[in-house]
Amino acid sequence: MEAQADAAELAERFDLAALPLAFYEDPYPTYRALRARAPVKRLPDGSVFLTRWADLDRVYRDTRTFLSDKTVEFAPKFGVGTPLYEHHTTSLVFNDPPLHTRVRRLIMGALTPRAIAGMEPALTRLVDGLLDRMQARGPRADLIEDYAAAIPVEVIGNLLGVPHEERGPLREWSLAILGALEPVLSPEAEARGNRAVAAFLDYLRGLVARRRAAPGDPQTDVLTRLIQGEAGGERLTERELLHNCIFLLNAGHETTTNLIGNGLELLLRFPGERARLLAEPGLIRTAVEEFLRYESSNQLGNRRLAAEAEIGGTTLPAGTYLHLCIGAANRDPAQFPDPERLDIARQPNRHLAFGAGAHQCAGLALARLEGQVAIARFLARFPRYAAEGKPVRGGRARFRGFLSLPVRLWP
Repeated sequence: MEAQADAAELAERFDLAALPLAFYEDPYPTYRALRARAPVKRLPDGSVFLTRWADLDRVYRDTRTFLSDKTVEFAPKFGVGTPLYEHHTTSLVFNDPPLHTRVRRLIMGALTPRAIAGMEPALTRLVDGLLDRMQARGPRADLIEDYAAAIPVEVIGNLLGVPHEERGPLREWSLAILGALEPVLSPEAEARGNRAVAAFLDYLRGLVARRRAAPGDPQTDVLTRLIQGEAGGERLTERELLHNCIFLLNAGHETTTNLIGNGLELLLRFPGERARLLAEPGLIRTAVEEFLRYESSNQLGNRRLAAEAEIGGTTLPAGTYLHLCIGAANRDPAQFPDPERLDIARQPNRHLAFGAGAHQCAGLALARLEGQVAIARFLARFPRYAAEGKPVRGGRARFRGFLSLPVRLWP
């Protein structure tokens, strides 16, 4: 009875704009309470928080009723004309057709299965180089700073053709810009985000000018492909081009860092599954999918109702703002048997870590490859790695990962 009362209180008091510190450490008790007691939860600001897998899957797949455009929401949050507003209302993820269709088609043309497969040798060399460096420094390392965060910055830097010596600021810019998407935005975080967008735009203008003068191969160089557009087709405006380059770095950076860091932390937390993966390395593909389900890198998505709609038995008016809780949906017992158990061989595993439908993550194949190579090769090199000190969570509601994950690489 006491547990039921606690769950009822969690569901009743839940407010995305006033989250307790304990939520950032472990949001899953709250998600369970909401799924069971208030799966279509009306928040004090009038928005609605969704936690069931079936509801999220439906919203993702109906792009006519549930809009991704964020101009209405971000105008009061960032202020029209600010760098953050211009960026987040121009990038691929926060737009509907026709902009979304044009940009996605151009990006996907450079992320074909053949192109992704061609990236694996360079990715493996990068990962092995980082492992060599950690082994030389050992026996202690930080799995985020020394490993997980370094991989996607290099991969996306390669996709955009950013010279290695110019990649230093990319991670901090990305963290600042994505940090501005949190449900509650402090003045300090807002200022950091605006500075980061402005600095990133200044840098990209120079990079684009250089690429126009010396184009790369549009089949593998995403920046060249975005500049040139499709043969005989529509091209992006300069504003669309620059902001979607920022989006590519941001989309491929923090979420993939979190995938790698979360996966390695889960193998610490579940030693039985680590032993299983060591015994059967071929399970790395299903293991990465389970890491994405169990600790989704991206915990929250958003949509706005274009017209009145019924969700989960509740009729909502046009204009209602929806929070899509991916982290809750991915542990929904109606979709996943025994959802609180980590099972690296789980199949089927229809998680929503990459979304679904027309807005499904354009880089999901690349993220999967990065996760598989990074986690498998780390585990093969350091099979007995152990926690060393307390991990530091990122302290975000939208993105779930670590800022620091200290380990001992060998006993």
